[in-house]
Amino acid sequence: MLTTLPQLPDSTLTAANLLGSWLAQNDFASRPQPDDFEVVVLAGNAVIPVIDAACQLATYEGKTLLISGGIGHSTTFLYAAIAQHPRYNTLRTTGLSEAAILAEIAHQFWKIPRENILVEDASTNCGENARFTRRMLDTQAIAVKKGIVVQDPTMQRRTMATFEHVWQKAENAPHWRSYPGCQPELFNGENGVAFKGDDTGLWPVERYLSLIIGELPRIRDDEQGYGPRGKNFIAHVDIPLAVEQAWQQLTQDATLREMSAMRALR
Repeated sequence: MLTTLPQLPDSTLTAANLLGSWLAQNDFASRPQPDDFEVVVLAGNAVIPVIDAACQLATYEGKTLLISGGIGHSTTFLYAAIAQHPRYNTLRTTGLSEAAILAEIAHQFWKIPRENILVEDASTNCGENARFTRRMLDTQAIAVKKGIVVQDPTMQRRTMATFEHVWQKAENAPHWRSYPGCQPELFNGENGVAFKGDDTGLWPVERYLSLIIGELPRIRDDEQGYGPRGKNFIAHVDIPLAVEQAWQQLTQDATLREMSAMRALR
């Protein structure tokens, strides 16, 4: 999907790709293998390649797919993504939870047996994704040693910090590892800034940039952030200096500042 966002300076694109790559925490050098996990937790989101990546992992024999997602402020983005998808657009979405929709994708299109799918459809944010995932595993007495968490790449690092926070005092806590499913990269195309490769099912570029710029302040461990010194929603996260500098570069870019101002006026 091309965007009307004009071309950006190379330094700004470099900063965006650095920040985006760091947020899309990936604990694997290649695609995870069956011995790497017992459970895949798919947090509700609207990025189709991410959903597909989680389902693909769960097709390994004997693996459990736990889908966490109720109806929240971003659920309409999932409805829109499903409506625009060439295969999934036959699914009914209106009024359904994110987890219910993703469970149908997993079963109907990826042939994952329903008995291997757990649906948690009460959570409305990434903190509840973690808390309610733990509650479901505890309630059903499912012991997990190794699990993989899959989320929208812009929220992947924060989600992992949330899982760490929720299990921080638990005995025999699962070893959770992060797998974003896709790692977007931007470039200057003929018609403006675009994603490299196949961009089917990804965000509009403008929305992606807005998300990654808005994400870093949440991760900071200060009075305004979500860390222990702030709202205490997540575990402490060390933010590399290069990532902070990349964020500063993005916030100072004139085109992106104008874009942000226009969004505020809508």
